[in-house]
Amino acid sequence: MNEPVGSRQANLSRLLRLAHLDGPVSRATLTGATGLNRSTIADLVGDLVALGVVEERAPDPSRRVGRPSPLVAPHPRVVTIAVNPEVDALTMAAVGLDRTVRRRERLEMTGLLGPEGTAQLIGERIDAWRRDDLAEAAIAGVGVAVPGLVRASDGLVRDAPHLRWTDTALRELIETATGLPTVVGNDAALGVLAEHLFGAARGIDHVVYLNGGASGIGGGLIVHGMPVAGASGYSGEFGQNRPGIASSADRRASGGVLEDEVSRARLLAVLGRDNADEPALAQMLREARSSEVRDEIARQRRILSTALANAVNVLNPAVVVLGGFLAMLATDDLDGFTEAVVAQTMPANGEDLEIRPAALAEDRLLIGAAEAAFAELLRDPAGVALN
Repeated sequence: MNEPVGSRQANLSRLLRLAHLDGPVSRATLTGATGLNRSTIADLVGDLVALGVVEERAPDPSRRVGRPSPLVAPHPRVVTIAVNPEVDALTMAAVGLDRTVRRRERLEMTGLLGPEGTAQLIGERIDAWRRDDLAEAAIAGVGVAVPGLVRASDGLVRDAPHLRWTDTALRELIETATGLPTVVGNDAALGVLAEHLFGAARGIDHVVYLNGGASGIGGGLIVHGMPVAGASGYSGEFGQNRPGIASSADRRASGGVLEDEVSRARLLAVLGRDNADEPALAQMLREARSSEVRDEIARQRRILSTALANAVNVLNPAVVVLGGFLAMLATDDLDGFTEAVVAQTMPANGEDLEIRPAALAEDRLLIGAAEAAFAELLRDPAGVALN
């Protein structure tokens, strides 16, 4: 008897998701993970191969016990285009369903790029990539990680203050420019998704994530293993909290919110630089020996530790993950930084707390954006047309 259509869609989705998250996986592993029999697994895998979203590979020749099972892997030709617009650069990547970053490009900006210009530039770069090393790729869509408030229901950018975008229908602009389905989300919310699935928070059910970028500080939450977006999708704006700085030595002339005090721009200023990508900034901070730079790092670490202690007291996470320049501040002395946070929490809340740098490093937002763009393909492999 054939499976009902809904059941078959669900089973195709389960297998593709397992191959995406953990692949390459053997048919035997898929059988054990799903509870389906071997013939059903073979049939479903055949469908996924025919759809062009997975490929079967020869089993590991080192395996000597029992009958070897073919490996099911995401097809390397299936990609999404991940985008992170920022005040200083537009970063794009082609991210594979097999989790590899096939191509990455950072386009530095001398001025703010408007939403229309952003969409146009994305379309131009995708066209150029299609004529080059993405000529044989099947593109599932575009995912965009925006540093600002993004409405969960339709991806409308309500407010990206540093980009000066307000109530912007960015999804529609990009779909028009590229002809590709597009998903838009908050950058930090997508960053925590990536770190939870593939990075420093994998397997952790209670996570606070803070992302430090050119536009400031955003955050994301995982509670009971699920992302928490809030009523309209605007949760996690830790950068807008007021850190309550008492010391005049730590306070600077600013609006008084966290991202005014703990700031990538301030770090670049004491380094004498206008711009730098994350690897370059991390290297400069590691090598810095001047008292001005060391004092600024110490000042920002003190303020950040207090802000994190507040978050730990409210949310009681098992792990705090820091991305971008926040990870650089913490890893200047991770044990000392963790001790400074724990010293300001309630004792029980800080007992087993871990603070970790984002394992996906500079690719975390792009991988999160790609994951959002892959969501519909993972939900319904047979219902999505690959371009």
